Amino acid sequence: MPNLRAVELKVFVPAKDYALSKRFYADLGFTQASDDDGIAYFHHGDVSFLLQDFYQPELAKNLMLHLLVEDVDAWHRRIAEAGLAATYGVKLGPVELQPWRMRDFVLFDPSGVLWRIAQNTD
Repeated sequence: MPNLRAVELKVFVPAKDYALSKRFYADLGFTQASDDDGIAYFHHGDVSFLLQDFYQPELAKNLMLHLLVEDVDAWHRRIAEAGLAATYGVKLGPVELQPWRMRDFVLFDPSGVLWRIAQNTD
């Protein structure tokens, strides 16, 4: 039987302003582990993604990421209290109960990429 176990999946997130996006993600709570040739590696615990110094408007406005967390209220509170929406000119939505048995909120990054940060309700 072949070993088809997947180990990891990383998304390449586009950045309209690479330096601004790196600051945004650091302020959001991600750790920048590397930055080489226009690709910055960010992680938070076991979750990671690659920020790229590349921007194509259609890609950015159609990219949605889903971050599953243990405490959605704590994440929302931290983002709101840090003033990330005002600092970066981005949209932060309220925490809402969704019909798919999650509570989540939306957060747009400075390039227009949509993040849904969610917690399971079951």
